[in-house]
Amino acid sequence: MRVNDLFGSMVFNDDVMRERLPKHIYRSLKSTIKDNTPLKEDVADVVAAAMKDWAIEKGATHFTHWFQPMTGTTAEKHDSFISPVDDSHVIMEFSGKELVKGEPDASSFPSGGLRATFEARGYTAWDPTSPAFVKGHSLFIPTAFCSYTGEVLDKKAPLLRSMEVINTQAMRILRLFGNTTAKHVTTTVGAEQEYFLIDRQYYEARKDLRITGRTLFGAKPPKGQELEDHYFGSISERVAAYMKELDEELWKLGVTAKTKHSEAAPAQFELAPIFCTSNIACDHNQLVMEYMRKLAKHHDLACLLHEKPFAGVNGSGKHNNWSMVTDDGQNLLEPGTSPEENAQFLLFLCAVIQAVDEYAELIRLTVATAGNDHRLGASEAPPAIMSIYLGDQLTDILESIEKGVKSNNVAAGFLKIGVNSLPVLPKDTTDRNRTSPFAFTGNKFEFRMPGSSISIAGPNIVLNTTIGEVLSQYADRLEGADDFITELNTLLHDVIKQHKRVIFNGNNYSDEWVAEAERRGLLNLRTAIDAIPLYVLKKNIDVLVKHKIFSEEEIHSRCEILLEDYSKCINIEALTMLEIAHREIMPAVIAYTKLVSETLQSKLSLPIAIDTHAETILLTKLSQLSAAMTDHMDALENKVTHAKSLTGVYESAKFYRDGVFLEMQELRTVVDELETLVGENYWPMPTYCKLLFDL
Repeated sequence: MRVNDLFGSMVFNDDVMRERLPKHIYRSLKSTIKDNTPLKEDVADVVAAAMKDWAIEKGATHFTHWFQPMTGTTAEKHDSFISPVDDSHVIMEFSGKELVKGEPDASSFPSGGLRATFEARGYTAWDPTSPAFVKGHSLFIPTAFCSYTGEVLDKKAPLLRSMEVINTQAMRILRLFGNTTAKHVTTTVGAEQEYFLIDRQYYEARKDLRITGRTLFGAKPPKGQELEDHYFGSISERVAAYMKELDEELWKLGVTAKTKHSEAAPAQFELAPIFCTSNIACDHNQLVMEYMRKLAKHHDLACLLHEKPFAGVNGSGKHNNWSMVTDDGQNLLEPGTSPEENAQFLLFLCAVIQAVDEYAELIRLTVATAGNDHRLGASEAPPAIMSIYLGDQLTDILESIEKGVKSNNVAAGFLKIGVNSLPVLPKDTTDRNRTSPFAFTGNKFEFRMPGSSISIAGPNIVLNTTIGEVLSQYADRLEGADDFITELNTLLHDVIKQHKRVIFNGNNYSDEWVAEAERRGLLNLRTAIDAIPLYVLKKNIDVLVKHKIFSEEEIHSRCEILLEDYSKCINIEALTMLEIAHREIMPAVIAYTKLVSETLQSKLSLPIAIDTHAETILLTKLSQLSAAMTDHMDALENKVTHAKSLTGVYESAKFYRDGVFLEMQELRTVVDELETLVGENYWPMPTYCKLLFDL
């Protein structure tokens, strides 16, 4: 099948709706999608019938409300279309009520104390802005999820709310600049997804990978990524076959998988899509992660999405490319070719700068996980310090505005609004700073801090809301100005002067930047436990409540969920580590130690003297490390027991970081050294050499 015929073939998209719906029904549904108007009941019934017929033709027998609870993954409950008409016959039915609203038993999803376990009822509500699709034998209907009493329990509802915030506030700005054609502003996202592939047999032989997603033990291999020979390297036939199937399955679902290549670490790869609206991009990224894992099995592979599956080699991120566009085709972060566009661009650019500076900790905590702690701050990912890269040209222009002088990078002349003139800038006005957490890349910002396994909903909720808040402040100030031109010039000057500290164009990996950031007063929230509690700072609560993203209770619940998730993750890793150490590694070490001991004894029993230095040294090392391993296992067990006795979620999470995790590192150090001494045939699990280089 041609790609043109394949793409979107399993999606109830605009072409299908136009073909299958009566014109007045189609227009009504499009109005709901574009203008956020309520869906009428009679319209829902017609849409549901058409959707059901289409899905059945695609092989569907069931439908499911597909939602995104606070687990970071997706959830689904499947109901068949069948409805009995008598004892021996059924018909296939699907009503508008079933399309619009579902009622899953949702008591076991994280709620952060918003409801008791016995309060099981929850509701799912159709998100018509994200197309339904057929996967397997079910019609998947993207939905939002809330509790019986109305509390938001998912990631989609607040994302949709945040998109409306930025739409409302950006439209106010556009009207001030005389734009009367645009009716809607939306945020667009392209989420680059990094991942590892390893041989399935090795994955199955590693309990740590199967349970936690990362290797809890593993000695450094002789070769890592130092030769830089894997980055953009040729793709093996086996991996290429996997990528081909992945592309095709994603294309069927309307996911615009565009780019694929080998990444920096051995066995690491990347997939990048084309931009789409934030909520659809979030849905698509969930499908990307699901299909990456699922299709790997078809090729006897395993896909690893953990941020740091292997110590000592690069981990995996998920770069969130964010921008704002109008419904008449204007990218608001495109510098433009006319004075008016340039001035407008500068204002939106300044809004991003101010939001990142004022709400740095809120943006940082959206990527705060136990897994991401392994990569942030290493020389493979941005540090945990929020800063913005603009490039020399834009930075010089902003400095000239602050100082009230002509920029060295622009032609002579000033705009009539009193802002130094921008030149006609090409799309790529900057290099791509790979070390910056928030880099301007021509007509978008690339947020490089998210970890590979997270939902992109969280970061985009906060970006949309905080930038929307800053735009609302600008609109209030400019709408009330007696002289728009003068006030705009003053506003830009004030914002640049107050928030320029967050702009940094150098090497974010360097120790010098860490020291410089501290002098500037920028936060360095090194771990998830440093960042997550800041969710409930008054200013963060105020901005999220003001724009009706969350209630104060919902914010506290999300903070609690993030802390609990951190503790649960470290606890599972620690228990897995102990089980592997007790049941796999220690028996292997004892067996090999016995072999060495018996070899030594056999030599000593010979009638002639034979040098036993090698056996004696090895036996001594094995014995010493075995004893140290036992001590660290006991210490880790004690610390896990103590962590479970703590009642406060913050106190517990802090001890898991400072007590349990550090003891895990001590145990790993000993075991990894033992791996280098024990014979390969005795070691109970595949080594890094096999995992990374036997693909």
